[in-house]
Amino acid sequence: MNTQDVLDIFKKAGAILEGHFILTSGRHSAIYMQKAKVFMHADMTEKLCRALAEKIRANVAGKIDYVVGPAIGGLIPSYETSRHLGVPSIWVERENGKFRLRRFDIPEGSRVVIVEDIVTTGLSIRETIEAMREAGADVVAAACIVDRSAGKVDVGVPLIPLAEYAVPSYPADQIPEELAKIPAVKPGSRNI
Repeated sequence: MNTQDVLDIFKKAGAILEGHFILTSGRHSAIYMQKAKVFMHADMTEKLCRALAEKIRANVAGKIDYVVGPAIGGLIPSYETSRHLGVPSIWVERENGKFRLRRFDIPEGSRVVIVEDIVTTGLSIRETIEAMREAGADVVAAACIVDRSAGKVDVGVPLIPLAEYAVPSYPADQIPEELAKIPAVKPGSRNI
């Protein structure tokens, strides 16, 4: 599966929105990828996550013990990807504003791959890496359905994107005039 195949699935689901959006990262963009519109369709989600699992297998040497998703956005793709990899799915969630592995105990040195939905700045992955290292895990890679940075983001471990889709985003103090004229909407889940 290539980037165009992924974008076609998002388009078919009506998940590529245009307007003025405040992304989960806090950056502003004229394009928002509403992955929930894709993830509500099990067949589309299965197709994307099967392809992501194949890409992970091709890029990660050795055994994977767990797939880890950051709550909320990474729960569905990490679960479905773990199913195709044949390993358990666990997740981190925010406690007092910081990701923590709350519901699971893992053996020291467990080899984990973090699976995220869409990456813009990589902050959620970096926070998940920190939480998993605090839990004693060996984070061998991270993967995502779409890398909006098109390979520019550094998450601290190898990042395996199913698709790279360069979408401009801007800090709040550098929004282009034409975008600033449109009322901003914040559809993400970071504060949930």
